[in-house]
Amino acid sequence: MTGLKPLAGLKVLEFDAIGPVPFCAMMLADHGAEVIRITRPGGQPNGVDVGDSEILLRGRARRIPLDLKSDEGRTEVLKKLEGTDVLLEGHRPGVMERLGLGPKECHKINPVLVYCRITGYGQTGPLALHPGHDINYIAQTGALHAIGPKDEPPPPPLSLVGDFGGGGMLGAFGILAAVIAARSTGKGSVIDAAMADGTALLMAMNYGWRNAGAWAPQRSGNLLDGAAPFYRCYQTQSGNYIAVGAIEPKFYSALRKALNLDDPIFADQMNRENWPAMSQKIAAAVMQMDETALQTAVETPDACLSWVIPIEDAGKTGHMKDRKMIQQKDGGITVATAPRFIPASKDE
Repeated sequence: MTGLKPLAGLKVLEFDAIGPVPFCAMMLADHGAEVIRITRPGGQPNGVDVGDSEILLRGRARRIPLDLKSDEGRTEVLKKLEGTDVLLEGHRPGVMERLGLGPKECHKINPVLVYCRITGYGQTGPLALHPGHDINYIAQTGALHAIGPKDEPPPPPLSLVGDFGGGGMLGAFGILAAVIAARSTGKGSVIDAAMADGTALLMAMNYGWRNAGAWAPQRSGNLLDGAAPFYRCYQTQSGNYIAVGAIEPKFYSALRKALNLDDPIFADQMNRENWPAMSQKIAAAVMQMDETALQTAVETPDACLSWVIPIEDAGKTGHMKDRKMIQQKDGGITVATAPRFIPASKDE
């Protein structure tokens, strides 16, 4: 880790929410931004913010409880806008306007303000006012339909795709782009960061494959969705799993060597008709190998084999331990800042 804080001096006013909003603010704070979090008195209802409290809420300069429905709370927020670079909120469209804290009111006080709104469906459109969560947002884009075994319902991919990738991370990108524009033009802007929009953007490569006729509409019928025998997971004797990601020919060749895949069926890697049989043979080969043999296979150069590590063991061994990205702390798990910023000169 380095001491570089590229966002030092950036001032952010964050309104409490769950998931993508605190994740976005965490990213900004991790890299040096001064983030003040406005919380509702009593916290989020029903303990829904329990997963936010330890990691996602780290790095806040201050946390200030304010009743935004009161004149006093609204006045206090408006005062804090002076000198603030970014306002970050995740309410449904219209809520901040009803509180007298919408972009129009805020830009009267601070014309250079970047006003970032992270929502599920965005500020406009037929679903803009509809409630939902990650699974609902990604369902609109084809992303959810494309995930999982072909004969089973699509599984929820945690909250990684819509909430954190399509919402929080793209929200942070939008904020930084808008801050650069504000500093060069002297004018602020409003960022409409919809999780559904962000998910669609993340699907750009898959849409491109579809346009090129290289995407089968059925789940588990494509290169990266579990159909390819050389890009999926297999169970081991001990009940653990091993991940295979040997797509390119040279890596596929190394995979064959590592798992002793000598059957002629493996000679034609991209023959999709043979993929089900190839998967069965690899599954059998993996199941016959003990953990020592599998570890040797994992260490085979270019074979693209990895152990599938449970959350409980994340960061305890290997690469992630060496990078100190995932750390065990006080019986729990924490995660370091990413990406890393390395000085261009050793003198810095």
